[in-house]
Amino acid sequence: MKAIVQDTYGPADVLELRDVDPPAPGDDDVLVRVHAAGVDAGVVHLMTGTPYLVRLGFGLRAPRVRVRGMDVAGRVEAVGRNVTRFRPGDEVFGSCQGSFAEYACGRQDKFVPKPAALTFEQAAAVPISAQTALHGLRDAGKVQQGHKVLVIGAGGGVGTFAVQLAKVFGAEVTGVCGPAKADLVRSIGADHVLDYTREDFTGRPERYDLILDIAGNRPLSRMRRALTPRGTLVIMGGEEGGKWTGGLGRQFRAMLPSPFSGHRLRALVSLHREKDLAFLAELLEAGRFAPVVSRTYPLAEAREAVRYVSGGHAEGKVVITV
Repeated sequence: MKAIVQDTYGPADVLELRDVDPPAPGDDDVLVRVHAAGVDAGVVHLMTGTPYLVRLGFGLRAPRVRVRGMDVAGRVEAVGRNVTRFRPGDEVFGSCQGSFAEYACGRQDKFVPKPAALTFEQAAAVPISAQTALHGLRDAGKVQQGHKVLVIGAGGGVGTFAVQLAKVFGAEVTGVCGPAKADLVRSIGADHVLDYTREDFTGRPERYDLILDIAGNRPLSRMRRALTPRGTLVIMGGEEGGKWTGGLGRQFRAMLPSPFSGHRLRALVSLHREKDLAFLAELLEAGRFAPVVSRTYPLAEAREAVRYVSGGHAEGKVVITV
C-alpha cells in the first residue's frame, strides 16, 4: 500500500510517499480502508520530535511508528476475531497510528460509526481536535450555561471546535484570533471577536469565567487579570518555549499551586475516549456543530499539508484525502 513514512525526525522534508506492507489487525482491531486523514499539531510534533519530551514516548533517536497520521475516517476492511461492534463495509471515524496511508489499523474502541451527515473529509477532522476542545471546556474548564468563555486561538483546528462547543454548552463566547480569521470565527458562532494584533484582552475591563489558552504566549500572571474572582484558566497549548519542553512548559507552570488566588489554573491532559467521540458524533448528526475544513491535499502531497499546518496559520482543519 502507499503510505507517508519517516525514518528520522525533522522538518516536512523527512516525509516520503512509499510502498509498505499493509497493517494486520490483531484480535481487538479493525482494519480501515482510509478515505481521509486529519492533520493536527500532534502530527507535527511527532514528525519533528520536538519538544524533546515527545521522544520519551515515541522513540529517542527515530520514531518507532514510521507511518504518520492519527485522525482517520474510512470503511472497515477487516476485523479481528474479538471485534463485535463493526463489520466489513461499515463507515467509521476515530484515531489510530499511521493514518496517512491507504490502510490503517486500530483498536475497535478508538472508532465509532461515522455520522451519515458528514463526508469522510469532515469526519477525519474531528477525533483529536474536537475531543481536545471538549475536554478543555467540559472536564478541565467545568463550563456552565451563561459562563463567559474566552478562546485564544479561536480560528485554528482546536479553536474552531472550542468556539462551537462552548455555544452548545450555553456559554457567551469571545474568540481571539488574527484579522484573517475574524470572519470565520464570527461565522461559527462567536458572540465577540478580538483581533490580537490590535488589542490585548488582558487590558480590557471584561472578565471571563473560563479562558482556553490554545495558542497564546502571554505570561500566566497577565492572563489571570482577565478572569473573574473564581475563574478558570486552561492551558491547552501555546507557542514554543524551547526544544525540551516547548509549550508544555506553560502547562507545567499552570499545575503549580497558587495559594494567593481563587483562580483555578489547569493544564489539559486530553485522553481520547470512545464515549466522548460518540457524544461528539451525536452532536454532529444533530447539526449542533460542524467541522471547519479549510484545505484538503491528496496523499501524495501530505508533505505540503503538514508543512502548511506547521506554519501555525491554518484556518480550522487540514485534511489529507486518500
